Amino acid sequence: MSVNSPDPTPQLDVVLLKAGRTKIRYAAELLFDDGVRLAVRAPWSGADVRDFGFVRFEPGDVFTEYYWRDRWYAVKEVRDGAGELKGWYCDITRPAALSGTELVVEDLDLDLWRSADGTDVRRLDEDEFAESGLAESDPMAAAAAVAALDELEGLAREGGFDALLA
Repeated sequence: MSVNSPDPTPQLDVVLLKAGRTKIRYAAELLFDDGVRLAVRAPWSGADVRDFGFVRFEPGDVFTEYYWRDRWYAVKEVRDGAGELKGWYCDITRPAALSGTELVVEDLDLDLWRSADGTDVRRLDEDEFAESGLAESDPMAAAAAVAALDELEGLAREGGFDALLA
């Protein structure tokens, strides 16, 4: 008689596209998938420190990332190696698509940061979004992206993402 060990935690490759090209690909542990929302956990995929001035992403950081198939954003909870919450980094994206073991998300340039204590909420990369030409090439997607950023900023300023991520 053999003892079967439980299945290992499912792994996915998160594929972030930008302008039709792969911007980054990294392995992540699938935490759940309810058919609309998925959550994955992954270590900071950069080998080096990335200092934005308001937050540093560095080796040892862990991202718990929430993606939706029906919303135009992803919310990423960022913790340091000791488990201390740094904050939330939000990407404005087209709705996520799961294809086999690949979670594919198209980055639309807009981002939002909310610090752990909520005192720092900032919109990011609005200049890149304007320069992307999305407003001209796909006005409906551009409008959805701006609406998503506005929604996330409202949540961030009104107490955070707890209800969204529960």
